[in-house]
Amino acid sequence: MHPGGHPVTCFGATILDAEGLRLSTEEKTFFAEADPFGFILFARNIDSPEQVRALCAEMRDAVGRAAPITIDQEGGRVQRLRAPTWRDWPAPLDQVKAAGEHAEAVMYLRYRLIADELHSLGIDSNCAPLVDVAGPATHPFLQNRCYGFDADTVARIGRAVANGLLDGGVLPVLKHIPGHGRAQVDSHLDLPMVDAPHDLLSQTDFAPFAALNDLPLGMTAHLVYSAIDPHPATTSASMMRLIREEIGFDGLIMTDDISMKALRGSLTDLSRASIEAGCDVILHCNGTLEERREVAEAAGRMTEVAQSRAERALAARKTPDSVDIPALSAKLDALINGHVDD
Repeated sequence: MHPGGHPVTCFGATILDAEGLRLSTEEKTFFAEADPFGFILFARNIDSPEQVRALCAEMRDAVGRAAPITIDQEGGRVQRLRAPTWRDWPAPLDQVKAAGEHAEAVMYLRYRLIADELHSLGIDSNCAPLVDVAGPATHPFLQNRCYGFDADTVARIGRAVANGLLDGGVLPVLKHIPGHGRAQVDSHLDLPMVDAPHDLLSQTDFAPFAALNDLPLGMTAHLVYSAIDPHPATTSASMMRLIREEIGFDGLIMTDDISMKALRGSLTDLSRASIEAGCDVILHCNGTLEERREVAEAAGRMTEVAQSRAERALAARKTPDSVDIPALSAKLDALINGHVDD
């Protein structure tokens, strides 16, 4: 309740997507009813700058507010905006390796430029930084999306990525909490099992997330840490407590895509289990309208605690800092080509 005794009106506890380049009449009606916290875009939603701006406007019009709109624009194979309209980027780990001692500066500039492209389209969030610590056995679906092979390097570059996005008016989404680097299978297809002891996980995998625990938004990892809980982290109350207490993350936690094959069960059961475990928002992607309805109904409205986190996250959105984008692009190119010393 608000101090005056009026009930709090909470957002729907979902982040949802659209089927095409514009919203259908049915989608507009559904989004108005479900009132999702935010939206996510995929390649099928991207054609031209004008079209993307129109789609973002339709999404926000449907819920009657400036809902956050996120996207996966990491670089490498995980980037929804592509050349020739937008800039293509190498895989993050490849860029970090090539940048050497300039890695933090390069990655800051890279994501500041990405933020400029996103913000110009009406997209005000990006599912980055990814601060999973890579290892020699990390599955190929993830390894070159990482920033390094030790926690300190990953945390430092993750901070640079987050700062580049924030300075460009784009909310970063910290992923995959509490760490996906030990996964040896692709969680899009199967459930990774990690048997490393808790103390080792705390020193390595969890450490970059603790270093960035002040960020406004985070996304879960779909994998089992058998030393802590036999259930996937997304649906584990023990893991959610660990994220809140040991890692110290008090931002809004969204699930990774609830429809990924790492999780077993109906969308209804998985959505409810994730909320009950302590996730604030259910992310659902690439489903039918009926599946989106099922998730929205199961997730319900945010709790007041989740709503408070959501409002803090939205308050972290800011007007992009005033910079010369061509000059930043030139500086990045000079760093990449080894022509700048700082």
